[in-house]
Amino acid sequence: MQIKRIIPNSLTCANLLCGSVAVFMATQEQFLWAFALIIGGAIFDFFDGASARWLKVPSPLGVQLDSLADDITFGLAPAMVLFCYLKPIIGWWALIALLIAAFSALRLAKFNIDERQTTSFIGLATPPNAIFWASLVCWLNSTTLPAWVPWIVLAASLLSCYLLVSEIPFFSFKSAELGKKRMIIFIFGSCFILGSCSTMAITNSQITIAALAGAICVLWYIIFNLFTLIGAKK
Repeated sequence: MQIKRIIPNSLTCANLLCGSVAVFMATQEQFLWAFALIIGGAIFDFFDGASARWLKVPSPLGVQLDSLADDITFGLAPAMVLFCYLKPIIGWWALIALLIAAFSALRLAKFNIDERQTTSFIGLATPPNAIFWASLVCWLNSTTLPAWVPWIVLAASLLSCYLLVSEIPFFSFKSAELGKKRMIIFIFGSCFILGSCSTMAITNSQITIAALAGAICVLWYIIFNLFTLIGAKK
């Protein structure tokens, strides 16, 4: 077996391991570590597909393994992060957060058989959804908030489940359909968010503020896509 055929699947397994350890870290309420591991999994997830294309060794096994790994790292891990954060606050109602794992699996299964999603997404992709919840929990866990906020967060998790399996189009960075002008606006907005949060983090010496940048960037990505969709319908 040529070693180049092993590389993509090895990166996918590294993604899965990141997700598995992130789940464990969530159970220990080490949310910042869980967030970092989900980010690591996202990096491995990007390079496993890229390496398969660069090395010209795509395989049906790699496609299925990628989806299984993604549901651990971007489905179960963020669901457990949210559940473990909410459980001490709102009790067993926090189990609702685990729906993120189920809807992520459904989203990944739909992606595998949906030929419309070769260059863009129909529904919110699992990696940004996972990054949103993991980074948001990092910030929430370090902040004193009113008692009603966790219930709003739980309701928002149901909204994210809907977005995962919705028919709303979301652009992919692999797609050229967005256009240069809109891409520049999106990148500029993302850089502004990251720069602002990084400056706040340095000023306040709080790494959780930097983690919050992930959640805000994903929220910006969702809002930007919705405005793009509205603009396209006019």
